[in-house]
Amino acid sequence: MYWTEFLTVALVHLLAVASPGPDFAIVVRESVANGRRAGTWTALGVGGGIFVHVGYSLLGIGLIVSQSVLLFNALKWLAAAYLLYIGIKALRAKPATTSLESSTDAPLERSARGAFVTGFVTNGLNPKATLFFLSLFTVVIDPHTPLLVQAGYGVYLALATALWFCLVARLFSQARVRAGFARMGHWFDRAMGAVLIALGVKLAFTQLR
Repeated sequence: MYWTEFLTVALVHLLAVASPGPDFAIVVRESVANGRRAGTWTALGVGGGIFVHVGYSLLGIGLIVSQSVLLFNALKWLAAAYLLYIGIKALRAKPATTSLESSTDAPLERSARGAFVTGFVTNGLNPKATLFFLSLFTVVIDPHTPLLVQAGYGVYLALATALWFCLVARLFSQARVRAGFARMGHWFDRAMGAVLIALGVKLAFTQLR
C-alpha cells in the first residue's frame, strides 16, 4: 500500500545523499588519513546521525526549529563552528614522519569511538539535513501515513546512508587510493581542511527559508 511513497522517499534520499557535502568530505578524510576501519566507523556515525533527524521529524520538533530563526541560527552556528574546528585542525597538518603505506591496514591513532562521534556530530548538527528531513516528512510523506510506517522509512534512511558512506570509505581506503594520496602527503589533509572550512563558511551563511 505504501510502496509508491517508499520508492519516492528512497529516490529523493538517493539524490540527496549522493550530493557531496560535509558528510562526504569527513568520510573521505577519515578513510584516506586513518584507513578503512576509521572510515567505516565514521560512515556508521553519519548513519546514526540520521536517527536524530528522523526522531525530531516524527515528534514535530523539526517544524518548530524551521519556524524559529533563533533556534535555526543556533544550530547553524554550532554546526559551522564544528566544521571550522575540524577544518582548521586539518589545515595545520604537518608532514608525517612515517609512510602512510606502512599503516594502511592498521592505523594506530584513530579510535573507533572518535571516528563514529565525528560522523555522528557532523551529520546530526547539519541544519540543511534538518530542512531536508522536515520537507521529506511533511511534503513527500503523507501526514496520514501510520507513525510505525514512517519510523520504518527512517530506519531505511539511516541504513541506506550508512551503507552508502561505507562504500565511500571502502573506495577511498583502498591501498592504491591511499598510496596515491600519500604522495601528496600532508597537502591532502590541508586541502580537505580547506574544503571543510569552506563548507563551514557556506553553512554559516545559510538562510532560513
